[in-house]
Amino acid sequence: MPTYVTLWNYTQDGMAKIDESPDRLDSAIDLMESLGGELHEFYLTMGQYDLVTVAEFPDDDAAAKAILRIGQTGAVAGETLKAWPEDDYRDLIANLP
Repeated sequence: MPTYVTLWNYTQDGMAKIDESPDRLDSAIDLMESLGGELHEFYLTMGQYDLVTVAEFPDDDAAAKAILRIGQTGAVAGETLKAWPEDDYRDLIANLP
């Protein structure tokens, strides 16, 4: 399944309700799973972004649905990157035209 790395920032509303963040994460995990996805990694981070997630979804549409629905909560805003794992990267480079 394709991998997606999302760099998240808490919104003002998300920070105001920070105590609800673990419950929101649980809801996001349930949403991802309902779309055939899986959250592989979750990090609270310091720096330009507040959170980083690594997830897999069956396709771009499922990933987009999850990211849009999570963003709709108003607690976080994200930037998503489609990622290729090392084996896929090596295969891609080996098969360049």
